[in-house]
Amino acid sequence: MKPTRRRLLATAAVAAVAVPRLAKAAAEFEWRLGHSAPEGFPLHKRLVEAANEIDTKTEGRVQISIYPNNQLGGQLGLLQQVRSGGIQMTSVTGQALTGVLGQIFVQSVGFAFSDYTKVWAALDGDLGKGLRALIQERLGMMPMARCWDFGFRQLTTRDRIVKAAADLEGLKIRVPIDPDLTWLFQSLTALPLGMNLQDLKPALESRAVDGQEGVLPLVMAARLYQLQSYGAITNHVWDGQWVCVNAQAWLKLPDPLRQIVAAAFDAAALRQRDDTASTEMSVRNELTKFGMTFNAVDTASFRSLLRKSGYYAKASGRVGDDLWAALEKYAGRLA
Repeated sequence: MKPTRRRLLATAAVAAVAVPRLAKAAAEFEWRLGHSAPEGFPLHKRLVEAANEIDTKTEGRVQISIYPNNQLGGQLGLLQQVRSGGIQMTSVTGQALTGVLGQIFVQSVGFAFSDYTKVWAALDGDLGKGLRALIQERLGMMPMARCWDFGFRQLTTRDRIVKAAADLEGLKIRVPIDPDLTWLFQSLTALPLGMNLQDLKPALESRAVDGQEGVLPLVMAARLYQLQSYGAITNHVWDGQWVCVNAQAWLKLPDPLRQIVAAAFDAAALRQRDDTASTEMSVRNELTKFGMTFNAVDTASFRSLLRKSGYYAKASGRVGDDLWAALEKYAGRLA
């Protein structure tokens, strides 16, 4: 049969389909990263973005699988696994790190940071440098240079508007079961009651507590706007998450690959910071539509009372002179 142009093209098409695709080469470095955030949270999405970027830029030599929502364990369990080498990476809050290394508390000192400008100046500056050195030296992990955002905590109430420290006197406030948050509000003459999240709404309904503190997305998710009328933008505590790598796994990476991994996670951290700030403002606007009223506070009055109560003096002794000096470099005089 005489070949025609149509037959030749058809034969070529069949041949092209019949050629098997080359399998992707196995990674030289296969890592697992576990964290506690749900899949829909910006933190998870940005971690996945970073992992995909690393896969591409290392041409498959480094592949990082991301496990959200405590699939590999809770924060303390993940932290222990990374330290022991059971998994290679995790994203862990300062609160969880404080449980094993008390000096990390310095990033969550009460009323230290009034806004994100000061937070990021400190965490990207000398304070962050000191914390990363501490994590590396004491915990055997390599933290990435950029801390991720976990958000500012705010105060909501049913009946009392809080604008200054004096407004907290005798106020019954639900706090998580956390000794540092309890200590903070006791130092401010409030009556903090530690309880689990599932007990919060019944406590508000029965008026066992007058208000609560936490990040604003929690107020929306738990529909606390049904029981809370006022929101004070106190920014009383900030916390962030450190993306940490097992030190031995980190050292096994050739330097060019280390640079790619670090750059990808640090760039993703900056995007996640923007996500969190945008989400907080969006949630605040939604809560306003549901009838909540928000107000700023006199931060100086809270700092003054914390200074008077000895909170800052005790906190500075707890974290040490060097870290405290680094904090005050950005936050201003506290103790």
